[in-house]
Amino acid sequence: MKRTAICPGSFDPVTMGHLDIIRRAAKMFDHVIVAVLVNPSKQPSFTLEERISLLNRATAGMDQGILEIVGFDGLLADYAKQREATAIVKGLRAVSDFEYEFQMALTNKKLNPQLETVFLTTSAENMYLSSSIVKQVAQFGGDISNFVPECIHDDIRERLCKGVEGK
Repeated sequence: MKRTAICPGSFDPVTMGHLDIIRRAAKMFDHVIVAVLVNPSKQPSFTLEERISLLNRATAGMDQGILEIVGFDGLLADYAKQREATAIVKGLRAVSDFEYEFQMALTNKKLNPQLETVFLTTSAENMYLSSSIVKQVAQFGGDISNFVPECIHDDIRERLCKGVEGK
């Protein structure tokens, strides 16, 4: 039986931390669905299509037979059931992440009892890293080259650095 996991997130934009979790999940499961979420409570900097495109480019060197990148809207527990996924893979940066993610894991388990949540601790070099930090640094013209994949760096800077003189 094929072991399928879902790595959900907004990926707005994709960071080195996201790629680390996706890469590690791909070693643990036969099929990893990277589900780019539409979150109605957030105003994304990139459209759903752009985020999927950035992820496709950023994961181009990974085993494409294992990865599938899709857009997703709705309840994750229902989507997992529909896709026959048995696990959700989430990265944890700090204790503050755990409280929220634990609550979501319990909710998803209640909605879909066959679904497990696997927490992967973030690599030490990415513990501070989030899409929000990337956006903030980029908006003020800071160097984001250590935070995002090189192949999508310029696209992210171009979108987020608007209005910064000399950058």
